[in-house]
Amino acid sequence: MIFTHDTEHALAVVVDLINTGAAASGAERLGGLPGLRSFVERNAFSDVGRLTESDLLRVLDLRTRFHAVFRAGDVPSAVGRINEIVGEVRTTPHLTDHDGYDWHVHFFAPGAPLGEHLAADCGMALAYVVAAGELDRLRTCEAPDCARVLVDLSRNRCRRYCDSRTCGNRMHVAAYRARQREAGGPSSPQKETASH
Repeated sequence: MIFTHDTEHALAVVVDLINTGAAASGAERLGGLPGLRSFVERNAFSDVGRLTESDLLRVLDLRTRFHAVFRAGDVPSAVGRINEIVGEVRTTPHLTDHDGYDWHVHFFAPGAPLGEHLAADCGMALAYVVAAGELDRLRTCEAPDCARVLVDLSRNRCRRYCDSRTCGNRMHVAAYRARQREAGGPSSPQKETASH
């Protein structure tokens, strides 16, 4: 584990949030309050009350701003964007051990709106990444037709694709077929003819 459990969880939340947007996945996947509720449930947020349209607007704004951190390209740009995000929210660091997790720090006030929760905890998680000199772990998938983001938490920094089962497999199959063509082998599997 490179970062603490709660930091890695917050980074996973940021990735999930960014990847709900059309800029990353080609289609809007947050889609109104039902989509926002699904996002909250999927990421096991604690202490989230009734969601409103203003929560949705704030989360959509944060999604764009978090995505800009992944696209920053250099530390000063990333730092500026992160500082703007966390600087706009009232942080109230406190220790908690909810839902069976050991003691960890939350940066948002208990009962805070979802946008403050995200800005504080996810903003601080991104701050820890930059402070640790690990900005290059915030990446965009290397598959040519994919713009989804990922956080590479592998020891040797070798993660290249947002999902090994989809983009990873597609790219490995494409590389295999390219090697087969270069070696003079078949470029595609033989088509079977059905006999009736």
